[in-house]
Parts: sequence; structure tokens; C-alpha cells
Amino acid sequence: MTNPNQHTPNTPPAESAAREMRDDLRTKARNTADEIKQRASGFEEEQRGHMADEVSDVSNALRKAAEEMRSGSPQERTMSQIASTLADASDSIRDKDLGEMAGGLSDFARRNPMAYLGGAALLGFAATRFAKAGANNASTNTTPQPASAPAAASPATPAYHRQEPENL
Repeated sequence: MTNPNQHTPNTPPAESAAREMRDDLRTKARNTADEIKQRASGFEEEQRGHMADEVSDVSNALRKAAEEMRSGSPQERTMSQIASTLADASDSIRDKDLGEMAGGLSDFARRNPMAYLGGAALLGFAATRFAKAGANNASTNTTPQPASAPAAASPATPAYHRQEPENL
């Protein structure tokens, strides 16, 4: 059996050139795909590091808040436990790749569906709150406009007069 990629006397030159071009395109496509995978992997690693840092910062803030509470109180114990859990989560985020984290989350969701749904709802509320806070900060950081002159009172817009209390 003959190799279809080899030029034989019976193979027209155009067909041979087309095969070479096809092979070159396949090689370039593989190289491009490999480069994209490497870049995506680097980006994923960088973003995981940022996320782990954020979770670690929240953990440290909760730990500090717990230290300021009365020692041994239920609130102090709860805050400390949450801080420890977040510190462990930060380490897991830093050490595992995205596929491992997705698999772990999927396993947790199957074992604890109510906790998973509650956590998802909590994350949704937190994300909404952060988004609203960011929008409020963006609107308050705009350049203030000069105040316009107050409008004169007209019959349609009566002036506001505060009534003084009567002396008894």
C-alpha cells in the first residue's frame, strides 16, 4: 500500500501541493492550539492566584474581627471557624487547577445539595451587593457640576416655609 502523502509519478503536482499545504496548515493549527493552551494556562494560574489572595484577605479580616470579640463567645468561635475554612479554601485554590476545583465542587453539590444551593444564593447576594457598591462609588466619583441658581417660587411651585411653634 502506498502513502498518499508521497509524490509518485501518477500523482498530479497540484494534488501533491494541496497535500503539502494541508499538512502545513495542520502543523500550524496544532502549534497555534498549543500556544493558546499555554497562554490560557498561564492566565488561569494568574487569576487563581488573585482569587486565592482575595479569599486569604477576607479570611485575615474575619480572623482580626474574631480577635476583637469577647474570647470564647459563640460569635468569636464562629468567625474563627469561618476564617479557618476560608484560609483552607485559599490554599486549595492556589494548589489545584480549575478542573480539580470543578470536580470537587460537583462532588460537594451531590453530597450536600442544600448547602450548595445556600452557598450559591449567598454568593449571588454578595456579588450583587459588591456590584451595587461599585456602581454607587462610580457615580459619586464623577466631577461635580456647578450648582444652578435656585428657581424662583411660583404658584405652581410654592416656596417652603417652616412654621415657627407658637409660644404658649
